[in-house]
Amino acid sequence: MMERRWAWLFSLVAMATVCLSPTQSKNAEFPSDNLINNVVSDPHTGRLYVGAVNFLYQLSPDLVVESRTETGPKRDNRQCTPPVTDACEEAVDTDNHNKLLLVHRSRDVLVVCGSVFRGICSLRNLSNVEQLLYFSDTKGEKSYVASAEESVSVVGVMSYFTKDRDNFTVFLVGKGYGSHDSTKLISTRILQDYGDWVVFDSIIEASAVQANPFVLRYLHDFRFAFKDGGFVYFLFSRTLGVQDTKNFTFISRMCEDDQGYYSYTELQLNCSSNNKYNKAQAAYVASPGEVLAESMTRSNQYGPVSASDKVLFVTFTSDEDPSTSAMCMYPLRSINKKLVEIIGACYSDHGIINRRSAVYSPYSSKSEELCSNSNQNNMVQRYNCGAEFLPSPLASKAEFALKDESPLVTKGHMTAVAVAVEMGHAVAFLGTASGEVLKVHLSANPEVYGRASGEVIGDKVNKNLLFDSSQQHLYITMEKKITKVPVQACHLKTDCLSCVSMKDPYCGWCVLEGKCTRKQECNRSMEENTWLWSPNQQCVKIQAYDPPNLSCKKTQRVDISIPTLPRLRQSDKLQCKFAAKTYDAVIDSHSQVQVTCSLPYPGDIPATPDEQDYVSVPVNVLVNDRIVVASGEYHFYNCAATIRKNQNSPCIACVTSKWGCQWNAQDHSCSDSDAAVSGGHVVKPQKPDSCPQFESPEPLLIPVGFEIPISFEGRNLDNMGQRFTIGTELMKSTEKTVIQEQGSKFKFTGYEFSYDKQQEVNVSFHIKDRDTERKIDSTLTVVLYNCSVGREDCSLCKHADNKYQCVWCAASRSCVYRELCLSPQPAQCPNPEITDIIPRYGPLNGRISVTIKGSNMGIKKEDIKKITVAGVDCVHQEDRYSVSTSVVCEIGPARRAPPSDIPVEPTHSGAVEIEVEGGRTGKSQVIFTYRDPQLISVEPSRGPAAGGTVITINGKRLDTATKDDVSVSVGVVPCEVLSFGEVITCKTGKVGKVPTESFTVTVRYGKNTTKNLPDQFQYSENPKIFDYSPKDSFVCGGRKIVVTGSGFDLIQRATMKVLRFDDFLLMTSPVEFAANATGKNDTFLQFLSPPVDWSKDSQSLRTLLHLDNVEEELKHFNYHPNPSFNNLTKNIITETSVIIVTGRGFSKAMTAKEAQAFVGDASCHVNILQDDKLILEAPSTQPKAKTKPKTKRQRRDTANEPLELVVQFGNGEWIVGSVYYATKDDIPLAIIIPAVIVPMLLFIAISVYCYRRKSQQAEREYEKVKHQLENLEESVRDRCKKEFTDLMIEMEDHTSDVSEARIPFLDYKTYTDRNFFLPSKDGANDGMITRKLQIPEARKAIVAQALNQFSNLLNSKTFLINFIRTLESRPDFNARARGYFASLLTVALHGKLEYYTDIMRTLLLELMDEHVQNKNPKLMLRRSETVVERMLCNWMSICLYQFLRDTAGEPLYKLFKALKHQVEKGPVDAKMKKAKYTLNDTGLLGDDVEYSVLTLQVLVHGEGPDVTPVKVLNCDSITQVKEKIIDQVYRNLPYSQRPKVESVALEWRPGSTGQILSDLDLTSQKEGRWKKLNTLAHYNVRDNATLVLSRVLHTQSFHQHQDSYEEKNALLEDDNTFHLVRPTDDIDEVKSKRGSMKDKAMTKAITEIYLTRLLSVKGTLQQFVDDFFRSVLCSGSVVPPAVKYFFDFLDEQALRHDNVDEETLHIWKTNSLPLRYWVNILRNPDFIFDVHVTEVVDASLHVISQTFMDACTKTEHKLSRESPSNKLLYAKEISTYKKMVDDYYKGIRQMVPVSDQDMNTHLAEVSRQHTEKLNTQVALHQLYQYASKYYDVIIQSLDDDPAAQNKQLTLRLQQIAAALENKVTDL
Repeated sequence: MMERRWAWLFSLVAMATVCLSPTQSKNAEFPSDNLINNVVSDPHTGRLYVGAVNFLYQLSPDLVVESRTETGPKRDNRQCTPPVTDACEEAVDTDNHNKLLLVHRSRDVLVVCGSVFRGICSLRNLSNVEQLLYFSDTKGEKSYVASAEESVSVVGVMSYFTKDRDNFTVFLVGKGYGSHDSTKLISTRILQDYGDWVVFDSIIEASAVQANPFVLRYLHDFRFAFKDGGFVYFLFSRTLGVQDTKNFTFISRMCEDDQGYYSYTELQLNCSSNNKYNKAQAAYVASPGEVLAESMTRSNQYGPVSASDKVLFVTFTSDEDPSTSAMCMYPLRSINKKLVEIIGACYSDHGIINRRSAVYSPYSSKSEELCSNSNQNNMVQRYNCGAEFLPSPLASKAEFALKDESPLVTKGHMTAVAVAVEMGHAVAFLGTASGEVLKVHLSANPEVYGRASGEVIGDKVNKNLLFDSSQQHLYITMEKKITKVPVQACHLKTDCLSCVSMKDPYCGWCVLEGKCTRKQECNRSMEENTWLWSPNQQCVKIQAYDPPNLSCKKTQRVDISIPTLPRLRQSDKLQCKFAAKTYDAVIDSHSQVQVTCSLPYPGDIPATPDEQDYVSVPVNVLVNDRIVVASGEYHFYNCAATIRKNQNSPCIACVTSKWGCQWNAQDHSCSDSDAAVSGGHVVKPQKPDSCPQFESPEPLLIPVGFEIPISFEGRNLDNMGQRFTIGTELMKSTEKTVIQEQGSKFKFTGYEFSYDKQQEVNVSFHIKDRDTERKIDSTLTVVLYNCSVGREDCSLCKHADNKYQCVWCAASRSCVYRELCLSPQPAQCPNPEITDIIPRYGPLNGRISVTIKGSNMGIKKEDIKKITVAGVDCVHQEDRYSVSTSVVCEIGPARRAPPSDIPVEPTHSGAVEIEVEGGRTGKSQVIFTYRDPQLISVEPSRGPAAGGTVITINGKRLDTATKDDVSVSVGVVPCEVLSFGEVITCKTGKVGKVPTESFTVTVRYGKNTTKNLPDQFQYSENPKIFDYSPKDSFVCGGRKIVVTGSGFDLIQRATMKVLRFDDFLLMTSPVEFAANATGKNDTFLQFLSPPVDWSKDSQSLRTLLHLDNVEEELKHFNYHPNPSFNNLTKNIITETSVIIVTGRGFSKAMTAKEAQAFVGDASCHVNILQDDKLILEAPSTQPKAKTKPKTKRQRRDTANEPLELVVQFGNGEWIVGSVYYATKDDIPLAIIIPAVIVPMLLFIAISVYCYRRKSQQAEREYEKVKHQLENLEESVRDRCKKEFTDLMIEMEDHTSDVSEARIPFLDYKTYTDRNFFLPSKDGANDGMITRKLQIPEARKAIVAQALNQFSNLLNSKTFLINFIRTLESRPDFNARARGYFASLLTVALHGKLEYYTDIMRTLLLELMDEHVQNKNPKLMLRRSETVVERMLCNWMSICLYQFLRDTAGEPLYKLFKALKHQVEKGPVDAKMKKAKYTLNDTGLLGDDVEYSVLTLQVLVHGEGPDVTPVKVLNCDSITQVKEKIIDQVYRNLPYSQRPKVESVALEWRPGSTGQILSDLDLTSQKEGRWKKLNTLAHYNVRDNATLVLSRVLHTQSFHQHQDSYEEKNALLEDDNTFHLVRPTDDIDEVKSKRGSMKDKAMTKAITEIYLTRLLSVKGTLQQFVDDFFRSVLCSGSVVPPAVKYFFDFLDEQALRHDNVDEETLHIWKTNSLPLRYWVNILRNPDFIFDVHVTEVVDASLHVISQTFMDACTKTEHKLSRESPSNKLLYAKEISTYKKMVDDYYKGIRQMVPVSDQDMNTHLAEVSRQHTEKLNTQVALHQLYQYASKYYDVIIQSLDDDPAAQNKQLTLRLQQIAAALENKVTDL
């Protein structure tokens, strides 16, 4: 992909940029104290409307506040439904964030929506926003428009709606889903009352376009809404589903007057070919202009685009690369075309495009049969706005997204965009998160040509980037400020070059007016070359002059050629200006581009500058006296000045100049070329050979100190004199006579030069005419040399080149020119002299290099004949030989001492001897010693695997040899030697995998000596960084940054580095800023953030930590611009006053705790630090100024001297002003005391009187209320006693039944099935419960064998852990699938529960580490979202089964039976599922139903004459009576073996004929359209009546015995049935609406009276609840071993992690046992007993289980009048229960531990007893289905695991797959 990258060459931009802000007058601006949320403009008036937090402003086009109103804070709470009254106790003052502003021009109305009161909107006057036109918070949910959450985005657009030929103004709203919001994503809101609709009502009920409140799916982020061509468009980003967290951007479209959102369709927009930039941030719709339209058309991405088309410009950010963002462009024509294609495919072609499915329904699960095939291709044209019968909503699939493959990319975040067109060119203004607006010329190669600043650096630019009505200005909105800046600043540029260098499409150079303007401001801009457009970078230029230059001694006219000269009119006056002189000019009428001017007179031409031979005169071509059209320079040359360039050869300099000068040898002058002057003495231009001159010196080499004659030649000397002198700069004071020899030969005696700075130097000579002193051209140059420089000894001297004739002079012991040495020269040099040897020590084994320093050690390498060191031969290293001065040789091993009877200490020392050519030898005075180095220790002994640790090696005689001879390694890893001496230091290298063993440290001396220290250094894990804080710093640096992690004690050097990339797309080498750590231990590092040079864009900074060799990037570490401070407004302070400092950007990277402030020399405490405000406490005693007073007089006056107030943030210090302490005036005590005492006494007297009166009144009220409470308490007490007595009597026969044998426990198989699989999606039909496994008979044996192999494979821990991790990494393996998989695994591994426990422990440890590292350990085990959490649940179920049967089952069963009995003792509404006696207030029967208790004598048909007495209520429905009869008659049978209600009939025989009783029949009572269920009272059944219960063969409905067909139909209409309480009818609702608020309040109050029944039931059941809690939470009696074992495991892990406190451990235990197991059993008694739990009983069990849960939590629940009744019910007992839980956990901790062996024995016993009963084969088969589904990724994962490869797990799985799936594999 070739992305068009922006050339962000900021250094060039900085030079070429014109910022929008620096106009001559300051830009208009509007500062806000609060965060600005939204800005809209009224295009008719140009006004701006600004919605900020708690404020709404109306601004003029020049940002002057015309009106403002306060919109918050308001008393509100998201939990409370508006109107928020005092009844909402949670209500607090809540900030009102503006969510939406819309201008409704035709009605002069502004729509304003805020975040308080669930997002209710208001209407305000567009001309005066203070005037509230409409607001109502009593209309309920339908008027909630916006969102109450600050983070949820809201967009809107004005539109219309038609109904019954009426046309209404509406607005459409797009809104994300907040937790307390309506689920509607898009709604249409009306702006007037109409029929049933109220203002702001949502008038289209389209359930399709809404979020699911139960699944946080999609997560819409709406960014933009607009209308075009009869359609409304919404731009937003969302996720694709539950598992996927990546955002995708969509544009949705629907018809403006769509009555049901049938046309709603979403199209995915991709920015870049791989959709890297996936999340829309801001958008703008504009025309592209001709140039951009043509460029877009040429790109072939969009089809043809015209200049008038609309284009959607969108800025995007990237989830993949948060440091960059991009802008993409989408023509609306392309969007619409793609949408029509998508809709058409769905209407006509099953949603298929190019044989691929292209469409899905985004808010529905029914995607399979979404689209149809109508065989009508024009369906999309016929129904362009959809229809009810057509599918909707629709969305394009990802592969059919509309793509812009060439985005404009930049570093940083683009947060806003606005586009304008100037002269056919599109210009984009792009707001950034760093507070700038980039100006981009959108051409074929887009370019940033400038930037505008909102002047608040660091604040991000709001997405509302607006133009004024003329599009001449841009309103830049920052977080708290709006600035109005011009879109261009052409007028600031005063010359053409600076104008065109801006490259601003708005600007150009107006040639004939001489100013930088927009095109329309230039009068003759339509004429050619009159207005030069800035991006073309062309100015009017002078192309050529004729003549091109002129002598300064002449004058004439010049023709100036200007090809781009604008066409001039007759009235235009043309002039030329040379320097200060102006001359009239004429233009060539034919060419119109040639201007002829007069040149200035010689006297007017400025003097020729020194060192130059010409003068440049500025040339301006003027129009109309003052306008410079073109400018340049004209050169006037001066021939006389040419000789300045080379004064030794004046003639040659003259005639070779470019001006064409000639030389007059007689006059010795250079002049303008003149044909009239001729003769032999005149040398014409470019004839240097004709000049009189001297040349060809001989010899060319001259020695220092010896005078050698020099001869040379002369030419063209005919007109010269005959006497010459010669001289040189090196011998200034001496000139010598030149002697002429025969012909043109000359010579002079030479000089005895003195020079010792270099070996050689060039010397030039000049020659003068002795008579005239004029210089004659000389090119005489020789080389002067000095033999002694660099040749200090004889050998070096002899090594010199023969041409120099240098010799070694023994007398002077120096190297001189041959003629200077008078004594005879020796044939040989003196003996070699050795001055030093390096090193002076070597290892006994030798083989190191020794460097011998000295003199006269040969002239060439072959001269060295022999070297010995301490008597040992040393091999000459010829390649390292330096003439005479240095010889390098490699020594051999030291000589061994000869054997001797007398022990002699061997001596290994000696001198160095060298023999050179000629038998000459030299011996050193310095001694070389052989010795043996010893290593003793290495420190430190540990370091990170990445290396970089500097280790120090200690020992004896380590400084043997040199640093170059020594190498160190740790194991096989080289260690870079840093220093060498008595100790050796080196830096360790990097190892790949961290080794477990310690490494040997090896030091090698030369090639033959190795010294080892075994097991001296251990490589450890690299340091890890877990977190750091804070994550921000000002650019001044100095903020304390704390990094937490592990392994820091291994680090020797920790550095925090900041790299600044000035040009961050062309990655130039960065500028580096660094700071070393200021403190550290193993888990903690502390730095002071390094100060960095201010960089315009913080995104160009990268922050790194260098920990020795480990480099870690601190992502999301941000630098912010330094804060700005305002001048102090209050300068006078006291010791107790508060100092307020204002400014901007304080809280960006500072807190009150870190900030420091000083008044004078004293610090003052920083109380509060906000972004724009600092509140400081003044020092309690008056401080002194920092500078000491100079005189005693001044010292006496310091009481009121100014003290500097200094604020310090890190390294940054700011003097924000001076403060003065207020002077205290003494007030007489006689005045103070009465002034204070008298009002105080008066106040006390009045207070006492008021208090007495109030307290008497309160006492009376208290007595009254107390009396009422006592009565109420007495009645409740009586009722409880009565109820309890009744219950105890009636429970006697129940408790007698409740013995171990009679409790209907489920068998182990059913118990596990219900616990493991009943919650699955298939419920009781799950294959694991039904035991069904569909396998053909022929394959059963093969399958059984394969399943056994699979079972063996699961018993491989490597495979199973890999299997589980792989599945959990798949996004479609959701929480339900994980739970089901865990349950299958539990059954499959039930035979090896010890192994199962080991797997569970392993996975739990991983889960624990993950939660602890993520800083949220308290969330562990809260839900069952992972496989291991469900495994733990199942493990507890298995381990506690016996405990339930032995201990806890009985109290639980008694509680269940007691609760069931208590509920059924009173009326229970069969339809509403509400009861008179219950613990749940929502299930409480709110009416006083009259009833009586009947005892029925029940005879069971076919089971003998015995009757069973059964107690029922006369208000019971017939089904309820049947249930009670079955419960009593078959009480000794478990529920599953009893007959079902539908399979029995009840017959009453009051007379001779019997009557079948049923819930509904023809006698059923009717009330309006409601029908009442029949009861015993309805049939008039009396006490002690006899009823017959009989079985029926088939389940029959009540009307099958009826005769009449009409009767049957009449009975079928049983939809509107009720039992005891008739639901409120629609008609009743209408009546109720008309009723007064007082009536409603009375109804509510009456209902609350029945809440005392909850207390009655609670008191009755209290003993049973307590008994159950005690049985479960008593550590003193029996605690299952599994509980002790697991709790000990949690205790151990808590100790292993530092950040796991006692509260977290308590939560872990609670989540693993009480909440995970006991609450489940308590809520579902049918999981352990064979019983039936009715909905009414379940509701009460829910309250008890909730109480149990509350008891297990550490948090205290604050109760109030508004608290739920369920919480209040057990409020008194909850503290007792909490103590029980705490004591239970403590008791378990103190018990004797359960060893692993004991636990394994226990588990093995459970496996032995129960495994045979379980469906192991079915579980294995089901488990394999998961292996099959994810086969490829499992195989890949196994292949990547070395342990799995060793065990050939991949092969084993492939074999199982081949057998189970009956397929051929590639085995």
